[in-house]
Amino acid sequence: MVNNPDPIRTPLLEALQNSARRDLSAFFAPGHKQGSGVLASLIKGWGKEVFRADLPELPELDNLFAPEGVILEAQGLAATTFAADRTWFLANGSTCGVEAAILATCNPGDKLILARNAHRSAVSGLILSGAIPVWVQPEIGNLPYNVTPEAIAAALQNHPDAKAVMVVSPTYHGICADIDSMARICHQARIPLLVDEAHGAHFKFHRDLPISALAAGADLAVQSTHKVLSALSQASMLHVCGSLIDRDRLDRSLALLQSTSPSYLLLASLDTARQQMAISGMELMAKTLRLSVVARERLKKIAGISVLEKTTTPGFFDLDRTRIAVDISAWQASGFDIDEQLNDRFGVVCELPEPHRLTFIVTLGNTDRDIDRLVSGFEELSRNCTGDRVSDSTQNIQNSQSNTVCLSPREAFFAATETRSQLEAIGCISAEIVCPYPPGIPVLMPGERITKDAIDALQNIVVSGGTITGCADSSLRTLKVVCHS
Repeated sequence: MVNNPDPIRTPLLEALQNSARRDLSAFFAPGHKQGSGVLASLIKGWGKEVFRADLPELPELDNLFAPEGVILEAQGLAATTFAADRTWFLANGSTCGVEAAILATCNPGDKLILARNAHRSAVSGLILSGAIPVWVQPEIGNLPYNVTPEAIAAALQNHPDAKAVMVVSPTYHGICADIDSMARICHQARIPLLVDEAHGAHFKFHRDLPISALAAGADLAVQSTHKVLSALSQASMLHVCGSLIDRDRLDRSLALLQSTSPSYLLLASLDTARQQMAISGMELMAKTLRLSVVARERLKKIAGISVLEKTTTPGFFDLDRTRIAVDISAWQASGFDIDEQLNDRFGVVCELPEPHRLTFIVTLGNTDRDIDRLVSGFEELSRNCTGDRVSDSTQNIQNSQSNTVCLSPREAFFAATETRSQLEAIGCISAEIVCPYPPGIPVLMPGERITKDAIDALQNIVVSGGTITGCADSSLRTLKVVCHS
């Protein structure tokens, strides 16, 4: 942390602005030379100032991989603001933070206990590290919830040699895990708890939001500052508390994964997002919560839809109320169809469409007008979409993830592969990460046995209008499998 930090300061932004204003003869990258080489049409659309600030690691701008100046100071201010012992800025999104967390805690062959609703970046971390996954299944209600402390404790009892535990909290739908209990279980075993908190960077700033992972005792949290705060897309942070994480190894892991030409526009946006929350975080979150409450109450009055609310069932410890998950399974339309109509007819765009649900993120950037348009869109569509309830595919998708691990993700990823038809692939070992996107939670991953349930669940996503990523053939007519599997 910074000694006597001044939350108003934005050291990185100030240094970048000063550099951008200098009269330079630039013989360094990037090639557009502060906008001089950019097409006039792009300058007209974006303005020249953004290009003047698109600078490399000049001496006065510090170095992301060995920070000693303004980056170090900005990261220290962020650690203070987010109540971490140390914070790293990420210019490659939370993806590289999750991967680095695994690389920093697991050697090849080590066991990592992790929730089966992990993002595909965790699978990438397993492939890079050579770690062996010990999967823990989330609880299920009308949609996937989260893993329980009891499930984590059972996994540790069966695998006492595990090197770390990784969970996702909150989920894409805003469902939070009992991080406090999980942290105590992990610390009794003297291993770190790693939390993919990509969607929870705002938690610390209002008492009516769920407790943040660090405040609940997590050793490491990765947050997508761009997802729910005001940083630019791809700008994230990694926070560490306590002594269970080897920080030197984490430094080296991040150096493997981050670009050696990080965007200072992204880094400066982290500096300003931190300042904004340090000064006005509670006020901004109060406004955000007010908008969310208004939207929820108005949406609940519309026929045929329901809004996800907190329950007391296992795996549902808390709910981020700024995340609005609307169930439309009673309507005669898929979530993908409703998403398209909201976009085309009302200019309302959701974060996550699914076959029977749409999820919306309310943040500090939303307005009363946004809420009016969201509610009005649903009110208009409700007049034509009500009908007989159709079956929900959540259970099928969740069951499809209960696959047998035959090879480590790393072994399967680097194995010789062959392409087989959908039917021929059943019973084989997957060589691909296959997942609906968003949310990017794999249904199949390298090393798992392909089942008919998995194929059916993925096919249902395709038929409903969703997108499958990670595989060579997104139509799913063929799949890559490990040879002779």
